[in-house]
Amino acid sequence: MSAEKTENLSWIDKRFPLSETWRNHLSEYYAPKNLNFWSFFGSLAILTLVIQIVTGIWLAMSYKPDATLAFASVEYIMRDVDWGWLIRYMHSTGASMFFIVIYLHMFRGLLWGSYRKPRELLWMIGVVIYLVMMATAFFGYLLPWGQMSYWGAQVIVNLFAAVPVVGDDLSVWVRGDYVISDATLNRFFAFHFLLPFLLVGLVFLHIVALHHVGSNNPDGIEIKAGPKGNRWSDKAPADGIPFHPYYTVKDLMGVVVFLAIFSYIMFFNPTMGGMFLEAPNFQPANPMLTPPHIAPVWYFTPFYAMLRAVPPMYGSQFPGVVVMFAAILILFVLPWLDRSPVKSMRYKGPIFKIATAIFVVSFVALAWLGIQPASDLYTLLSQIFTVLYFAYFLLMPIYSSLDQTKPVPERVTS
Repeated sequence: MSAEKTENLSWIDKRFPLSETWRNHLSEYYAPKNLNFWSFFGSLAILTLVIQIVTGIWLAMSYKPDATLAFASVEYIMRDVDWGWLIRYMHSTGASMFFIVIYLHMFRGLLWGSYRKPRELLWMIGVVIYLVMMATAFFGYLLPWGQMSYWGAQVIVNLFAAVPVVGDDLSVWVRGDYVISDATLNRFFAFHFLLPFLLVGLVFLHIVALHHVGSNNPDGIEIKAGPKGNRWSDKAPADGIPFHPYYTVKDLMGVVVFLAIFSYIMFFNPTMGGMFLEAPNFQPANPMLTPPHIAPVWYFTPFYAMLRAVPPMYGSQFPGVVVMFAAILILFVLPWLDRSPVKSMRYKGPIFKIATAIFVVSFVALAWLGIQPASDLYTLLSQIFTVLYFAYFLLMPIYSSLDQTKPVPERVTS
């Protein structure tokens, strides 16, 4: 480094901890040496968040949050704004890819036991990020002002009316009116624009918490507890390597593969057969014409299937609403439900592995059932898979204690 660059860096460091931040979070942050492809999804989540914020700001420059102009403004973006179609498809594809990446990132946490001590708070911050993501997606769902946007939002907002005593007032407060209207569109647009910046703050807290307790690994072993001393630094764990350049380069490979898949969807199949962009959403919202089948976008469908699985009580859908929200909130207590003596799925016994496999099948099945029209058969299947979903968590203290685990190595394996 030249003397001039050193002097400039020294000037900055006296006023802002640039070099210290670089060392603490990149060049001297030691990650386990055995991280595999599952570790890609954390960095990919940050990438998709950046894509969503940048494209969202660009779309907001031409979008009109007005009930009479919203749909036309989206068409204007698609047809008349330079590269507007590309930005819109980047944003719509990015929303679904964001949830795919996050679901895989959370599944990685289940496989590696990343919710166990000392990472309980890290996991809980991640669940809050997931909740804010869902709120952001919900507020953005209405903005195209298409048929499915309008009626999907109508169904979801009406769920608030099922809350006893305060339900009617709560639903009016959420809508800002007695029906989905211009006032609803304006407030949804405001929240959809602001919540991603809250997400940035939560992601920052997530990373700070991660770097404080250290990254987990496929073995679920704390590398900081291992023998010290290696060729990088006397204070570095023997089973750790600097995050930069080793994992920054590795993550770049994941980014390349991800962007290739992202680009294929965006350029060749942006609707994904109605999964990412529903056909009714290419028609302007019509409060006088209800679509034959109303279903939320795919990343909400597991919880929508749970909602429909619970029969109304005294004409109220409130029990279904409770089950739907409980399915998400139960994730907060996961660190205290798992009583297994080992963290990683690699060393857990057959009972825990079978239970996790059933949980995954249940979640995917509920996602599919949430898309299908209501019928007696689909309702029965939804009820069965909802019970299996909750059984995974509620019975975990029992089967995780009884399960026969494998011996855990003292050092991480390659």
